[in-house]
Amino acid sequence: MESIAGRVALVTGGGRGIGRAIALALAREGASVALAARSVPELEQVASEVQALGRRAFFLPLDVLDRRAVADAPATIARALGPVDILVNNAGIHATGPILRISDARWDGVLEVNLTAPFRLTRAFLPGMYDRGWGRVVNVASVAGKIGVKYAAAYVASKHGLVGLTRTVALEGGKKGVTANAICPSWVETQMMDESIQAIVEATGRAADQVRAAMLAENPSGRAASPEEVAEVAVLLARNPAINGQCIHVDGGEVQA
Repeated sequence: MESIAGRVALVTGGGRGIGRAIALALAREGASVALAARSVPELEQVASEVQALGRRAFFLPLDVLDRRAVADAPATIARALGPVDILVNNAGIHATGPILRISDARWDGVLEVNLTAPFRLTRAFLPGMYDRGWGRVVNVASVAGKIGVKYAAAYVASKHGLVGLTRTVALEGGKKGVTANAICPSWVETQMMDESIQAIVEATGRAADQVRAAMLAENPSGRAASPEEVAEVAVLLARNPAINGQCIHVDGGEVQA
């Protein structure tokens, strides 16, 4: 295992949930952390938490759909903290509904945030990683990147694509000192899970506790993961150079393939 003390990480969607947990976990291992998201107050809070751990922090109000801002991000962060060694593509959105009800705009929006944005960010940061001979790309995918899920076609397609992108980056970067891996959680105790429960409540009229129980019924552990449990895997992938091109499930055994 390698130390990441002194390394610089960028975590997108870093203001809350899984992104916040990963940012803090990396900071505890000695990394400086850049945080990117659209919500400045959330970014400010997490940046202060990183600094409270004795690490340097920088937050970048970033819309991952802004091509110019994404292209400029490597230089912007390098001026503040140094070149990015660890890229965590965590920002994502969810969409539910039968295929026949998914509009072109909704489909395009989910694919743009969950797949195209990680591609552009990875493309922007890889040259520097290649030049330095060291880099880690960690993509937060989902078990939906490995299996089909009813009423989530756009989300499933985007996460399958992200898994494929991960594997290709791993193959291209392996001999250049860069690894790429995906984390594939099932349900995690985050705002996204809360929003998914609420959407089902509104669509079906069922009680929230009934919806939650149904969502977790097929999980052998009977519970959702915590953001911190996902973050532990991100740290492992940042520190272990022998893990490359893999999809690590954090799902309580829900998907065993």
